[in-house]
Amino acid sequence: MLVTATELKSRLGQYLDIAETDPVIVKKSGRVKSVLISNATYEKLLAYEDAYWASKAKIAESEGYLGNEGSEALLDRN
Repeated sequence: MLVTATELKSRLGQYLDIAETDPVIVKKSGRVKSVLISNATYEKLLAYEDAYWASKAKIAESEGYLGNEGSEALLDRN
C-alpha cells in the first residue's frame, strides 16, 4: 500500500493495523521515504540478516580466516 506522509499522519492507527499484514510505503514530496512494517516482519528480517552473516563467517573460517583471537595471536608474535 502506498500513502503520503500527510495521509499516514492523519490515519496512523489504520495504517498500523494494515502494516501487520502488508507493508505501507510512505511517500513525502513525491519520493518514497519509509516503509512501515509489523514488528514480526522486522524481527524476521533481523533473523535472516543474522543467519546470512553467520553463514558468511562459517565460509570465511573454512577458507582459512583465523578469527579475532587467531588474528590477534598472529599479530602478537611479530
